Amino acid sequence: MSDADKIQPTGYEVIQGYLNTIDSSPGVYRMLDSESRVLYVGKARNLRARVSNYARPSGHSARIARMIDNTASMMFLTTRTETEALLLEQNLIKQLKPKFNVLLRDDKSFPNILVTDTHDYPQIKKHRGAKKEKGAYYGPFASAGAVNRTLNQLQRVFLLRDCSNSQFETRTRPCLQYQIKRCSAPCVGKISAEEYGQTVRDAQKFLSGKSTGIQTRLAAEMATASEEMEFERAAALRDRIKALTQVQTTQGINPKGVEEADIIGLHLQDGQACVQVFFIRSGQNWGNHDYYPRVGDDVEAAEVLEAFIGQFYYQRDPPRQLIMSHEIENPDLMADALATKINRKVELLVPQRGEKAELVDGALRNARESLARKMAESATQTKLLKGLAEAFDLPKVPERIEVYDNSHIQGAFAVGAMVVAGQEGMTKNQYRKFNIRGEELTPGDDFGMMKEVLMRRFKRLIKEDPERKEGHWPDLLLIDGGAGQVSAVRDIMREYGVEDIPMVGVAKGVDRDAGKEEFYRTGKPVMALRHNDPVLYFIQRMRDEAHRFAIGTHRAKRAKSVGATPLDDVPGVGAARKRALLAHFGSAKAVARANLHDLKAVEGVSGALADTIYAYFHEKG
Repeated sequence: MSDADKIQPTGYEVIQGYLNTIDSSPGVYRMLDSESRVLYVGKARNLRARVSNYARPSGHSARIARMIDNTASMMFLTTRTETEALLLEQNLIKQLKPKFNVLLRDDKSFPNILVTDTHDYPQIKKHRGAKKEKGAYYGPFASAGAVNRTLNQLQRVFLLRDCSNSQFETRTRPCLQYQIKRCSAPCVGKISAEEYGQTVRDAQKFLSGKSTGIQTRLAAEMATASEEMEFERAAALRDRIKALTQVQTTQGINPKGVEEADIIGLHLQDGQACVQVFFIRSGQNWGNHDYYPRVGDDVEAAEVLEAFIGQFYYQRDPPRQLIMSHEIENPDLMADALATKINRKVELLVPQRGEKAELVDGALRNARESLARKMAESATQTKLLKGLAEAFDLPKVPERIEVYDNSHIQGAFAVGAMVVAGQEGMTKNQYRKFNIRGEELTPGDDFGMMKEVLMRRFKRLIKEDPERKEGHWPDLLLIDGGAGQVSAVRDIMREYGVEDIPMVGVAKGVDRDAGKEEFYRTGKPVMALRHNDPVLYFIQRMRDEAHRFAIGTHRAKRAKSVGATPLDDVPGVGAARKRALLAHFGSAKAVARANLHDLKAVEGVSGALADTIYAYFHEKG
């Protein structure tokens, strides 16, 4: 059999072959290439009718024609309804990330504000992730910055605590938050539970958009306090009213006729897209976020926006209204799918006039300006990547650069860090940290630590993507260090058979001054770049980002260990008993030396637990 006979056929004729095997049911179809990689996932009210469109030899856009030409096989899943097909389609797109689908790339969760209800003096704090902790949640907010600003405002006005329960229980005097008038110090009895409870209810009303009544009540309380000559209390209430007024005047544009909605504006230009989403909750603007979905040159706004909405709300609860800049292809179907997800009605609106249209115009303006900035940054990034390839004689312009650094204090709390850069700039969701595990390493052995990090990195890459098809393999490694680090990493690359990946060591150079960096490559002389070379600044930024990430990871690890004691490993000793033991004996070392009789004398420690603690410290080994 010749090589030509082995080539798997592709194109519209392959698709025609499926027409006799499918019926008119609703469902989802997948188009795959000759290596079984998913090219496209689509839904259909009538699978046979939809697939027959692809079976025509002409009449397609350039993008669809390319997709058909690459199609070697198809897969089908039938559903009971088209709504089910839409939900399944979005699920598969999220999982498979097909090449020809519009794809939402930045899909992180949004933070909320949580007011706990498991304590006599509830705590207010930022929360991200699953809503497992008991309490009232307010959100979503567009960013951590938006949450922090709101929390700052709430603390100025309502003086609620933000400390953890363990900190609250162990305080003996007011903290700095009380001194700067950001907390009422319930931890040391500066406010009664009843009065604190009222401020919590006020804060919740504020977060629900009902702040007018709060101001009226505070004004009445201030007048009463003044009449009763409680001038200190009156002054405190005056300050709270003033803070609340400042919050209301600096909060930004809050719509009058929109209680709960997401404002979604889409701008398309030169084959790129920006979607701007504004979050309106309780009649208040809780910030905005921009997204840059992956699109093709010939996609229409309706297709992009429908794909965005389907993927955006796949793991999020939609608000009562989506106010959009463009119609989508299947608005009734999407509304039904979103309503099915949360068991209540969701409206999709494209306003033409009035306040809602003005809100959409604002979102569109932001989308247009954001995309212009993004395209300018992308052009600059492309130029820098090309300059980097020329400076180091790389075989191609790198699409993915991995930068490595270590951080430790005389070998303690050692961590390795990897940051990733590419066409989109720094790709933070690809950053990785490595807790250094090598017990045989000499403390402070930077070469050994770098070898361990790269060994674990390449071991994982070879296991997860041995064919280098998923885009996870680097085109360039930047190592923080000189000849020693480069030699250590080269040994690992040789061991794993990945010597074809270019690698450069970045050393501080003369006097360790920025701008005098020296660059080390295997088998080539040490080199430097011009002091004012943009590529040098680019490398410095990447190295500094790796250093920042490594230092942050190291500090977090060190901080976590500061409160650690041998008691953490004793079975049955939780936070409360640990506090009781430390309060009774003064230190973990004293607990370890204590006799059984003394352990049993600690409040909350049963005889059985005292036996366990004593055995742990006296019968080990």
